[in-house]
Amino acid sequence: MKSIKDQVRLFGMTTLQIESSKKKVEKNYNLSLSPKKNLRKDNTYYPQFDEVIRNKAKIMSEHYEVFYCLENSIRQIIREVMTKNFGNAWWENAVDQNIKQEVQKRIQKDQDSGFTLRSEDNLDFSNFGELSSIIEKQWQLFDDIFTTKNAMKKVMASLNTLRGPIAHCCDLAEDEILRLQLTIKDWFRLMS
Repeated sequence: MKSIKDQVRLFGMTTLQIESSKKKVEKNYNLSLSPKKNLRKDNTYYPQFDEVIRNKAKIMSEHYEVFYCLENSIRQIIREVMTKNFGNAWWENAVDQNIKQEVQKRIQKDQDSGFTLRSEDNLDFSNFGELSSIIEKQWQLFDDIFTTKNAMKKVMASLNTLRGPIAHCCDLAEDEILRLQLTIKDWFRLMS
């Protein structure tokens, strides 16, 4: 039996899946089932971009939004489980040294840029592969959340591959959009 916390998390992830399906229906039938968002676009420069590029950006923004929620919910799961089992110093005491070094390099790069640091949390500097490694290394703490380690690794590897074009502003081929939807379903199945 899943804990209340796990059930709420699963409910939230299912809601994201429903929202994604709703957007697909809106697109396929040229409907608007959601209230218009008041997005602030730079009206000085945005209209100067080619309309084809703007339309592709709108389509890709849907995939980015889903992936943003997914990746951050994975971080949240890791943070909660690790804090529960190792306390607030879990990063220092329970994460592989190689991951900590790579994260420190990214933090230093952000600091050297002179821009605002993206986060105060080391986990937010961890890439997708590192998130998977953290779960895998501490599997005994996560085995009640996910069905099997091998399935988790496979789904995380697929998500990592699909993340590339989304994070780097490339179009997703129609097959990859389908693959993303199926892989997200696989993710939810892992947690049931």
